[in-house]
Amino acid sequence: MNREIAGVLVVLAVAQLIGWGSLGLPAIVGRRIAADLQIALPTVFAGTSVLYVTMGLCAPLLAEPFKRAGARRVMMAGAAVAALGFVLLACAQEVALYFIAWTILGVGGSAALSTAAYIMLNEVAGRHAKGAIGALMLVTGLSSSIFWPTTACLADAVGWRGTCMVYALAMGLVCLPLYTFGLPRRTAGAVGSETSSERSAAPSAPDRSTFVLVVAAIALNAFVSIGFSAILVELLKAQGLSATEAVAFGSTLGVVQVSARAIDFIGGGRWDGITTGLVAGTLLPVAMLILIFGHGVYWSIAAFILIYGMASGALAVARATIPLVFYDRGAFAKATSHIALPLNLISAAAPPILAAMLTHFGSDALLALAMLCSSGALVMLLMLGRRRRMIGTAATTS
Repeated sequence: MNREIAGVLVVLAVAQLIGWGSLGLPAIVGRRIAADLQIALPTVFAGTSVLYVTMGLCAPLLAEPFKRAGARRVMMAGAAVAALGFVLLACAQEVALYFIAWTILGVGGSAALSTAAYIMLNEVAGRHAKGAIGALMLVTGLSSSIFWPTTACLADAVGWRGTCMVYALAMGLVCLPLYTFGLPRRTAGAVGSETSSERSAAPSAPDRSTFVLVVAAIALNAFVSIGFSAILVELLKAQGLSATEAVAFGSTLGVVQVSARAIDFIGGGRWDGITTGLVAGTLLPVAMLILIFGHGVYWSIAAFILIYGMASGALAVARATIPLVFYDRGAFAKATSHIALPLNLISAAAPPILAAMLTHFGSDALLALAMLCSSGALVMLLMLGRRRRMIGTAATTS
């Protein structure tokens, strides 16, 4: 990894930690917000759903700005918009302004968070961006571990509204300058400046069926992993664990997921996103089967946490890096922006759908659905793996 990529990675790591960490506000101060605004706690958490839906709807609209202006300028605008969103959230006195604030935060997040960061790394590193993206995800996976206690301390000191204002200042005085002065300005024609080997490694515009397979595989796996992240404690309680035991087992998941990202990062350029996805996608149904037939005994819970955590952690990297297999620098921004639409909609829809499934039909039905989605995604990844080999053969013979 050269010095320029390392510098960009440091800037993005700090800014992404602040961005994702600050958006986890409701997890810590949700009850304070509910009491202050006199709304139900589920309504407070619905703000996060509004965030993801907005991010998804905005993502395709930003494809052209990413292409024309470059990720740096779009991310600068996103940080400014996010600062405004936190100011409005701090000022909210009723539910309407509360949801407007989350909508604005969604606009800012679409322009400045994960998708934008991956596009920025692709602008700098091209098809060698996988290792940098993996390193970034390794760091951002710690956002809740760092910002949950930070948010709790701030809320105790200055209240939840004051915490929002602190995060608004962080967006305006930390993230915005980092993007402005810490990211390289893109020179004219930079997106189209791939080397001949890069241009021959993948077509700039794969056929639509390949794009559909990429989107479907990513969306199905995201439905399971993002949904489970929200309901894991309740799922473990449904397996017969006490609330304390469920929290204890569930709290280890983040460590396992980050460990899986670390393994993928250490692997560097030895494998691509599809290989990561295939290995992790094979493990996911196995984890579901263990929990179904384990009947809640401790060894089955521990095995599930280990296998599912490794698989979901690796799949997070795969979701970000699979497009690198099929798209060059010029097409990557457009492809990832369009992939972000279903991915963010899934992020918004998965938790309530899986929670309803668990409540009305029980844990075995929920796990069967998750296994079905995971198996479907695995089939699609196998098809993508075959198309990857076809691309490699074509590149070799050309």
